[in-house]
Amino acid sequence: MTVVTRFAPSPTGFLHIGGARTALYNWLYAKHTGGKFLLRIEDTDRERSTPEAVEAIFDGLNWLGLTADEEPTFQFARRDRHADVANELLAAGKAYYCYCSPEELTEMREKARAEGRPMKYDGTWRDRDASGAPEGVKPVVRLKAPLEGDAVIMDQVQGEVRVANEQLDDYVILRGDGTPTYMLSVVVDDHDMGVTNVIRGDDHLTNAFRQKALYDAMGWDVPTFAHIPLNSWPGRCKTVQTSWCVGC
Repeated sequence: MTVVTRFAPSPTGFLHIGGARTALYNWLYAKHTGGKFLLRIEDTDRERSTPEAVEAIFDGLNWLGLTADEEPTFQFARRDRHADVANELLAAGKAYYCYCSPEELTEMREKARAEGRPMKYDGTWRDRDASGAPEGVKPVVRLKAPLEGDAVIMDQVQGEVRVANEQLDDYVILRGDGTPTYMLSVVVDDHDMGVTNVIRGDDHLTNAFRQKALYDAMGWDVPTFAHIPLNSWPGRCKTVQTSWCVGC
């Protein structure tokens, strides 16, 4: 199997040193394994994404010599594909429409806080007939996440990381206006781009559990995750070197 890594910056600002570090790890691992390094511009935030930031990202990566092996993918251009996946999950009964208002969601969170429970969506519309939906409400689409057992990530840096599924929730994959959320777009794009190894900062570790639920719902292979410490730099690595490490 050919290793495929990716760097996926958001063009809401210029390339910074943390992003360059993530790109470097992905580029090095791809070259170390004889694989491919891809670039995806996550430009779904249309209000803050700018052409100047996109060009700055390209210029910065070129200056660093971190050249992608294929033409870059622009996430916003794939929004119809993302929505198609959400509709596929709806048709399969693995996602559902949620008609909760912002006020109801706020009340839900406040009640959970008062009772000392995790502040998450409580599944109000998970198994409810949409015929009782209020008029004039544009529903969001939520993924039907597992309710029992544990979500387990075998991370190449963090090791085995386990979270009880009851700690997670049915997160939104399609907004009321029909636009996809970050979680949906990232999973669909990584799958379609053939990404085999997701190497990113460990601030994304919690996202991995939610994303795995979506991979599983679609019956797709889950990529190998490697969440690197944010305070670890080449030459001063505090992480135990693993099989993916290129010798920092």
